[in-house]
Amino acid sequence: MMDDRAIARVKAVVAALGVLTASVGGAFALGLVGAPSVVDVENRFGDVNDERTMILTDLVVNNPNPIGVRLGGSTVNYTVYMNDVEIAHGSKAGLDVDSGNTTLPFRTRMRNDRIPPWWVSHIRNDEVTNVTIDATVQTSVLGNRSFDLNQRKQVETDIISAFASDETRPVNGPENPLYSNPVLYINRTDAEWGQVDRQETPIPMEFVVYNPQLKPYTITEVGYDITMNNISMGSGATDETYVIPGESTETLRTTPTIDNGNLDEWWVSHLQNDQETTLRIDFYAKVELPTGNEIRVPLDRMTYVQEFETDIFGTKNESGDTTGSTPTPTPASGGGESGAGAATATPSPTEATGGLVGDETSTSAPGATPAATPTEPQGPTATSTDDGGLIGAVMRVVPIGA
Repeated sequence: MMDDRAIARVKAVVAALGVLTASVGGAFALGLVGAPSVVDVENRFGDVNDERTMILTDLVVNNPNPIGVRLGGSTVNYTVYMNDVEIAHGSKAGLDVDSGNTTLPFRTRMRNDRIPPWWVSHIRNDEVTNVTIDATVQTSVLGNRSFDLNQRKQVETDIISAFASDETRPVNGPENPLYSNPVLYINRTDAEWGQVDRQETPIPMEFVVYNPQLKPYTITEVGYDITMNNISMGSGATDETYVIPGESTETLRTTPTIDNGNLDEWWVSHLQNDQETTLRIDFYAKVELPTGNEIRVPLDRMTYVQEFETDIFGTKNESGDTTGSTPTPTPASGGGESGAGAATATPSPTEATGGLVGDETSTSAPGATPAATPTEPQGPTATSTDDGGLIGAVMRVVPIGA
């Protein structure tokens, strides 16, 4: 048993600790001791396979005090959204932060079969994605007060606008004594997004074609095949018949449709290809000649190829590894007080599960394209754009058979 003096010493230590704890809490409350805050968040894509994508997050917490603290009653939470679709979420409790900045690494699993809801939101939002990162430090020392950081970035694509063209392109059929080439001229093309939903992404397209022959043609079918990074994304054909009188124009319509069920497979190829994708649409037509013979004509001059590149988190060129290594981000403004100090990564990575939420509403895009006046054939053209932001895209209409 302890004597009276030992008991007195224990009571004194306990009392001192109580005073110290109260003093720290009071100092926080009075603003004499700075509260920890999130000053920067950096995300990167890690390993990806057929079922899930790993998202690597470095969250920087700033301790503005001259000494390190163990914040057992504090929790850091972060959530990453793409157009209000949650793609990653993680949390860590019991923070051990040095003076200055401390980098907390997280690893979050995102299921690939939840990629289609984001794609739907992106197309419905005129090919714009708002990437939002919400991060919070919540501490019980200050009565469960929170100190937040909100980062926002915007990424854009322009996938189909380059299909709109007034270029005249000849269409040749197989060599045959029953007709002369070119069989047709394509004088104008146009495209728009249709009513995208969770199942499919339609792209209504128009072709203004000119029949240079004296006798009429009947086009019984216009077909298409869509690939993205050589992954089949859809194929089909029209069931409408068009009669094109001799030396006259006619507007043909078809709706290439992306199967959204294949978007998770495309997503894997997109990340494995350093966030780069080649979209390709091949067309063909079945033409009934005045003699009654039907020929299948590859519309090689109509093959549509578009290459687009994304940098969703703005960190693609900073780290290409997928092992979860932790670079040192630069603190950003906002989210509370900040202090000097080198960033360190003391805790082990935390792994959480992220998911996406779908949206079943849909919108439609307007637009019909007037017929064009037939013109003489011209050489192929190429158009390129670069939005200069987080996503750059290059669009090309490639004359494969030229």
